[in-house]
Amino acid sequence: MTETILDLMTNYGVAILFIVTFLSCLCVPIPSSLMMLAGGSFAATGDLDITSTVAAAYLGAIAGDNTGYLLARMFGSRISNWLDTNPKRAKLRDGAKSYMDSKGPISIFLSCWLVAPLGPYINLVSGLTRYNWRKFAIWGAMGEVCWVGIYIGLGYSFSNQISTLASMLSNASGLIVALLAVVVLGRWLWKASAPKETTPQA
Repeated sequence: MTETILDLMTNYGVAILFIVTFLSCLCVPIPSSLMMLAGGSFAATGDLDITSTVAAAYLGAIAGDNTGYLLARMFGSRISNWLDTNPKRAKLRDGAKSYMDSKGPISIFLSCWLVAPLGPYINLVSGLTRYNWRKFAIWGAMGEVCWVGIYIGLGYSFSNQISTLASMLSNASGLIVALLAVVVLGRWLWKASAPKETTPQA
């Protein structure tokens, strides 16, 4: 995989970074983080311009985030009509909207870099629930600064250890997502097992 990534960077330069980060934000399974590490490494050796490398990755990520949001918002009414046909699905949609209303900014920001595997889905949920686009765009843009900055910066600083870095960062990201899933599941089980309040009979 690493050799293929390096070949792509050699042949297509910064253009491939834009395409890869764009598609990764649309749920396409592409090793975007590894590509940014490679981009940083190429910039460190002088094969790529660092400014162009950062700009291509950042603009691709921004474009991908907002495309996912806008597509979900555009087709949101059809999806909402389908959700309304089932009370459980409608309740799930309403819960997602309530969550985005209360914790949207921090969720969008962190999903761009700390829990990046969840980012594309947060984009879709934001559009589906018709979360304020301006807030989405601003918080997403700030989050992508961290994502692009961390990966290209590490690739630039440790250009001769790309494979090791990619493995370490992938494991760390997977661990964070797993811990988050455990916390969410634990809260759901706690709420589900809590005794329901009964209304006293007159």
